[in-house]
Amino acid sequence: MTDTNISLRDIQAPLKQQYRDDPESAVITLKADGELGSGVACKVSTGQAMAEAGLHPATGGDGTQLCSGDMLLEALVACAGVTLRAVATALELDVQGAVRAEGDLDFRGTLGVAKDAPVGFREIRLSFDVDIRDGDAPAAEDKVASLVKLTERYCVVLQTIQGSATTSVAVHPAA
Repeated sequence: MTDTNISLRDIQAPLKQQYRDDPESAVITLKADGELGSGVACKVSTGQAMAEAGLHPATGGDGTQLCSGDMLLEALVACAGVTLRAVATALELDVQGAVRAEGDLDFRGTLGVAKDAPVGFREIRLSFDVDIRDGDAPAAEDKVASLVKLTERYCVVLQTIQGSATTSVAVHPAA
């Protein structure tokens, strides 16, 4: 574990210094692109492959395409898992296990069945089923508390969901 700790610190140290010296260099625009597919679908480039999203079966989909709600939860799990591992490395803890996200949707909202039903998740629950070790022993409660607190603080997707980022929508004519 020490090799990983040193390696991650070595990799991040010059980036942290650059961002301290030049805060504007830390502001990077991440992008996602998609193409409207046939039927009710959108193909999204993931960087590794194309993923085709479509309707959830609760809204008329057949279950063969990805659901964007599931993809949101998957992004949360991915970010929380990576953040947990990075924080654990910095705290010199070994963490093994699983990350899970669940969310409750009332599909009446997105289908326009009930105007009082929200469109979107009512509640999202993020959980970690993990073994946290400090050397050969289970980690002390205060170290576990720090791990959780820092993971929550630095998880980009969790903070975005909780903070509701300012969002804009625009439509441009196709070229």
